[in-house]
Amino acid sequence: MYLPERLLAFRNRVLSRPGFQRWVAGFPLTRSFAQRRARELFDIVAGFVYSQVLATCVRLDLFAILAAGAQDVEALAARLDLTPDAARRLLLAATSLRLVERRGPDRFGLGELGAVMLGNPGIGAMVEHHAMAYRDLGDPVALLRGELARPALKDYWAYVGADVPATVADPAVSRYTELMASSQCLIADDVLDAYSLKGHRCLLDVGGGDGTFLVAAAKRWPHLRVILFDLPAVAECARTRFAREGLSERATAIGGDVCRDPLPDGADVVSIVRVLHDHEDAVVDRILRAASAALPVNGALMVAEPMSGTRGAEPIGDAYFGFYLLAMGSGRPRTPGELECAMRAAGFDRIRLAKTRRPILTRMILARRAA
Repeated sequence: MYLPERLLAFRNRVLSRPGFQRWVAGFPLTRSFAQRRARELFDIVAGFVYSQVLATCVRLDLFAILAAGAQDVEALAARLDLTPDAARRLLLAATSLRLVERRGPDRFGLGELGAVMLGNPGIGAMVEHHAMAYRDLGDPVALLRGELARPALKDYWAYVGADVPATVADPAVSRYTELMASSQCLIADDVLDAYSLKGHRCLLDVGGGDGTFLVAAAKRWPHLRVILFDLPAVAECARTRFAREGLSERATAIGGDVCRDPLPDGADVVSIVRVLHDHEDAVVDRILRAASAALPVNGALMVAEPMSGTRGAEPIGDAYFGFYLLAMGSGRPRTPGELECAMRAAGFDRIRLAKTRRPILTRMILARRAA
């Protein structure tokens, strides 16, 4: 429900007046509200600096160093190859972001968010990867107008814009395959917690990378046979992974192009994890139609990815992924409603959202192949 335009225009005129802003900041009943809004605005302005503080901590391996115990600035400076003044500046900045904690007058230890970073190496990999994204976002107006000659992210994701994606070879796919594998661990358990595969016999994962998600599924459900479908060079990485995990007898990796090749049959459930938002609408439609064709009637579909409009995570869907995918040159964040429409058009029904533990990272839609 949208407010009338005249009411919104009046609100904006009032909020833009310096005198009103000063009054709100000083009036006891509105002071905390004004302070929150001021902080939110400043966080938007300073967000890049915050992310660079985090990137510095990751590059210097600060969280692993502090995991061994709190240390004073002099000792940390020597470990980080910084002067004491520079080390102190970094530590104070990281403390303000709850990455690090003060443990004394000039002593610092691992903070709450630093501990989370340490336990999720995939986040660190994404932080280092963002250096490339920031180069593309250096001139966001040019990016929006399509005036960048060749965004770095478009080269990184080698299949984007390729005439025949299936011919993209290693090592072009190895960089992004490793990145996706490191971050896939963050969400694999969330997806598997949201929907039980106990009643299924064979899971087909479309665009499954090196098989990180399928390895987690196969280990959780020992009866389950799993099939991975991805570009040939990526599928080869998955075969190596399956052999290393001792899953070769019930895990198969098949190479191909979902837009040109039929998906392998035999599965009664298909998963598409963090794939659709990387592609344009026409490709999404082809992927979903291919999934429908590969499933028997009543076969299950699992679509898991960050989605636009997720309550409490709106900036992640529309700001972060909106601009990241623009630089990448393919895809867009979609709402659950948009995905549902695409699923119905592809031949699915009984579509519903499943509750995931961390919807900020991924949400999941379940559906069934219609008769």
